[in-house]
Amino acid sequence: MELKITSDRANPLLHRREVKFMVNYDGATPSINEVKMKITAMLNTDKSLTIVDSVCQEYGNTESLGYVKIYDDEKSMNLFEKKSVLEKNKIEEAETTEEEGE
Repeated sequence: MELKITSDRANPLLHRREVKFMVNYDGATPSINEVKMKITAMLNTDKSLTIVDSVCQEYGNTESLGYVKIYDDEKSMNLFEKKSVLEKNKIEEAETTEEEGE
């Protein structure tokens, strides 16, 4: 999986950094967890404050466009994000912990 940042901007009003990216891959579309780990490693950010909003793929294409929000603090993240998005990102984190324990 190869990830390339296409846009990186600060949003001080919402206390976050907004990153758009393009990911090239072989096989299945990368999961939110895989993208989150790759982004946090590339940008040296805290994975608990990183929200993968979307990874959009076109049928038959091996590249996807995505959008990630990196918050300054947990309070801002909980204030601005929908509960469903927080749950989607939290569930993926729990699966990683279980896999590392095996």
